[in-house]
Amino acid sequence: MNRPQLQQLAEERVLEAAALLQSGNWSGAYYLVGYAIEFGLKSCVLAFVQSSGIIFRDKKFSEKCWTHNIEELVKLANLESQRGHDVAASVDLGKNWQIVKDWTEGARYESWTEIQARELFEAVINPTNGVFPWIKVRW
Repeated sequence: MNRPQLQQLAEERVLEAAALLQSGNWSGAYYLVGYAIEFGLKSCVLAFVQSSGIIFRDKKFSEKCWTHNIEELVKLANLESQRGHDVAASVDLGKNWQIVKDWTEGARYESWTEIQARELFEAVINPTNGVFPWIKVRW
């Protein structure tokens, strides 16, 4: 996959999650909106690879990218410092990252309530302090 493909998938997962929320499918919405974050961060990882050439310094780097872990993807994209700076400047962005970081691909095996699904969705898409807009600036 390349960056534009990952970006397209991320945008599609947000739209699909919104449709699932609207139809009352809380668990599906929760699960899919998390994948929007994963795909967005993987696009950021590719941007970092392109700008840094890290794969030539760490031959196991690409293996590390086979993860769904949000925090690990932030590290792989070299965004920890930037996120720390931005979270320090915005309490709301920090709260949203706290919600988003707990998403896992294992969410597909769980049931999620309307409150949980809406909370994650809002943390992702909030236009001012959402994690997805933050990622899109960096992908």
